[in-house]
Amino acid sequence: MARVRTVRSLGVVGLVLAAAVTAGCSGSSSGPPAASHASSGSGSGSATTTGAGAAPAPTESNPPGDIPDNQAYVVFRPSGGAFTVKVPEGWARTGQGGATVFTDKLNRVEIATASASSAPTVTSVGSEVVPRLRGQVPKFDGPKVSQVNRHAGSAVLLKYQGDSAADPVTGKVVRDAFERYAFYRQGHEVDLTLSGPVNADNVDPWRIVTDSFSWK
Repeated sequence: MARVRTVRSLGVVGLVLAAAVTAGCSGSSSGPPAASHASSGSGSGSATTTGAGAAPAPTESNPPGDIPDNQAYVVFRPSGGAFTVKVPEGWARTGQGGATVFTDKLNRVEIATASASSAPTVTSVGSEVVPRLRGQVPKFDGPKVSQVNRHAGSAVLLKYQGDSAADPVTGKVVRDAFERYAFYRQGHEVDLTLSGPVNADNVDPWRIVTDSFSWK
């Protein structure tokens, strides 16, 4: 009778040991891999962007030189009041050699007036203005002259590229794209020059400015 109890006891112990081994194997196969995946820096994007210490997504900004879509404009009227034109609100205003200049960061609007006996033409701008600018604008390149229409009437447009003046603090030089519009009426010429980085998309703002030009 004692022998039977011994056999039964050994059988129970064996079953308990087998169950313990099975539980240990199953626990070691499910626990560590999951923890390793959550902390691995080479795992999926969700594993590296969650958690209290994750850095927030960077705020998107306009490319350098892009004028914001919500930019407001104000009317500029020179002394004498021969014309008006809208310029971006808040830009710094300075006078440079008889011209009025509005600047903000990398963009620039220059308004110059002159007396002229005849209206500028594609030919006259190409033969007179282009050589003058070539000697004034660093690395002047790619001049294209055409006649365009704006709300004020016909104008001669000169497009070209050139280097900006070096930044007084950083010394950085920017490659600029220029649009020079020459408007004329009754002996008065107004040259409206818009410039900004070549990669900036300022088609709409420049159109707002040039379409706003009006003789008074």
